[in-house]
Amino acid sequence: MFAPVLLFVYCRPEHTRRTVESLLANSESAGSDLIICSDAPRSPAVAPRVQQVRDYCRSLQGFASVRLIESETNLGLAGSIIRGVSKALEQYERVIVLEDDLVLSPYFLKFMNDGLNTYCDDEHVASIHGYCYPVKNSLPETFFLRGADCWGWATWRRSWQLFQPDGTLLLQELESRNLEQHFDLGGAMAFTQMLRDQIAGLNDSWAVRWHAACFLAERLTLYPGVSLVSNAGLDGSGVHCRAEEKLAADVSLKPVKVVRQAIREDRTARARIARHLAGGHRSRFGIRQLLKWLRRGLK
Repeated sequence: MFAPVLLFVYCRPEHTRRTVESLLANSESAGSDLIICSDAPRSPAVAPRVQQVRDYCRSLQGFASVRLIESETNLGLAGSIIRGVSKALEQYERVIVLEDDLVLSPYFLKFMNDGLNTYCDDEHVASIHGYCYPVKNSLPETFFLRGADCWGWATWRRSWQLFQPDGTLLLQELESRNLEQHFDLGGAMAFTQMLRDQIAGLNDSWAVRWHAACFLAERLTLYPGVSLVSNAGLDGSGVHCRAEEKLAADVSLKPVKVVRQAIREDRTARARIARHLAGGHRSRFGIRQLLKWLRRGLK
């Protein structure tokens, strides 16, 4: 049995169509339940596009079942995902989570389900992730990093219970344990600043709180060595080209095999990703680029 797929959509009909078409190219889609969470328009100006997306979603076929959940009030991306994942995991033990700007490899669902099945009883594994940074040096076929991620991911009910919505508590623990540098990939990513900005109300990122909660609990996420996800939101619409160059990845047209391995962070993979994000030196990844990346879907 395959894990249900939870897809979050808003007001981008063409992005949604691309995501769904790439999902349908996965043979496992026919046996997968699709749950679509559609946020309500923030303003009357976007209402027609929200309705376009909803009409398209109602027409979908090719899945074991399709359920469209239409919010009556605008929740924003963070509110939608936190509520949607929490509700889904009240009913299911596991779930695969997508947003409407992702394009998937035809082997994405196989990797996610294989990962969920292989590590279902290992509490130290928080999630399975489909995206991988496009580093120049090769990475292992699969590897673990500490924390969690947000571009095409899957988790279990037991792991989502770790999620902490209070960013202040997360930051306090990071600081009290002197973990900011490690949390920031040795300075290559500005996750700690992103968390501070979330606390200050400058963003509403759910992803940095999910990452921090799993990181502090010393949980790991399984990654593929080549990306099974591409973010179509990195299409020049509001995202700086420097961030796109470091994050844009072509999806693999070959399957990634999941074989059980020692559950520990792969330091070599971590170092290569950090070097890639830092541009080959120790300079900090630009906070403006990071904020645009993590806030790409805020409505």
